[in-house]
Amino acid sequence: MHAPQESPADARDWWEARYAERDGIWSGRVNAVLATVAPTLPTGRALDLGCGEGGDVVWLARQGWDVVGVDLSVTALERGSRAAVSADVEERTAFVAADLATWDTAERFALVTASFLQSWPVVIPRDAILRRAAGFVAVGGHLLVTAHAAPPHGDLPEELRGFRFPTPQADLEAVGVDDTWQVVAAELRERTASTEDGRAHDVVDSVVLVRRLR
Repeated sequence: MHAPQESPADARDWWEARYAERDGIWSGRVNAVLATVAPTLPTGRALDLGCGEGGDVVWLARQGWDVVGVDLSVTALERGSRAAVSADVEERTAFVAADLATWDTAERFALVTASFLQSWPVVIPRDAILRRAAGFVAVGGHLLVTAHAAPPHGDLPEELRGFRFPTPQADLEAVGVDDTWQVVAAELRERTASTEDGRAHDVVDSVVLVRRLR
């Protein structure tokens, strides 16, 4: 695992505290949209931005991708690294602790994915991160951005109820899509999810999938 790069202390500290609350914040399962998109693409090098505890990284590696996961939280990445070892895909995975607003690489990827790259109550420069993400896509490669388009559940704290959720069009604009890109999908998708106590509830995702033409 690479050494952490400099990042905004408030966001880094908030997420470290969040991950310290318990042994696992996320389910470890692949995100539903990625699970439908990735099998339609030829495998290659993938980049997962805001990878958290590595659920998508490990899943992609098990499908034959070589994957780099980047996240602000060292604690989350340590869990992702352990999950990769447990799944026997550690040779296909790499985890980098860094601030996505400043992290850079000369490598270009067949698939760049950002799943639910939303941070509250601390703010991250999400639009700028998505614009940078576009620059990591190889010619012929794809960028997949999945986001909550509405509150993910009904019991959000009051201070979060006014949060501005992204739309597909807003994310296309953030990415900077022009005639060098093909828009494969830009839509809202409904699905059913479960709360931690097993209650089912409806969720609306914003899904943007674009392909770099040149």
